[in-house]
Amino acid sequence: MIIGSLRGTVFDRDPVGELIVECGGVGYRVTVTRDVMSRAVVGDDVTLWVHHHVTDASQKLFGFHSREGRDAFEGLRKVHGVGPALALAVMDTHPPERLQQILATDDLAALCEVPGVGKKTAQRLLVELRSVLVVDDTDGGGGTPAGDAGGGLAGRLGVEADVRAALVNLGYGQDEIRLALAAVPDDPDLDSGAMLKQALRALSGR
Repeated sequence: MIIGSLRGTVFDRDPVGELIVECGGVGYRVTVTRDVMSRAVVGDDVTLWVHHHVTDASQKLFGFHSREGRDAFEGLRKVHGVGPALALAVMDTHPPERLQQILATDDLAALCEVPGVGKKTAQRLLVELRSVLVVDDTDGGGGTPAGDAGGGLAGRLGVEADVRAALVNLGYGQDEIRLALAAVPDDPDLDSGAMLKQALRALSGR
């Protein structure tokens, strides 16, 4: 029997990233992302989309708030050399919609922000994930391959990719870059030059 979803009550939360979800008197231990954990409240009802990971030695459940989250996790698992722990680390760093747009803009540096992901692994993720992840159409259609996305958020992320590459060339580390870009206003009209100036101001503390 493969578990695909759980609907029950949060019985306990473990700060290392595990929930116990009680369903019909049975408590299921579910490993979750930081986003899921941050919203979990003991005693509240919760519905999780579940990936049931089965090996010869053990079984483990991974839970997500949406089907897209589970699909992204399972897509990551299909990449050679990516196990559950690394797939979860990617999900913790980049939610599914951002991950899709990273693929659309070839944002290698963004993938390198994930703990444990080096340049070679990031390159493999960019190539292999395009065959398994899609970006939803804005009008609710059937979706398009990740590499075909454009405009809107994809445009913003394309500018971010340029700025991230420029900051790397200037010698800034990934943690510094992540914080600097987070401080830049979400303005779709910002070009790479303007965004770089704002990021540099954030890095200088001004």
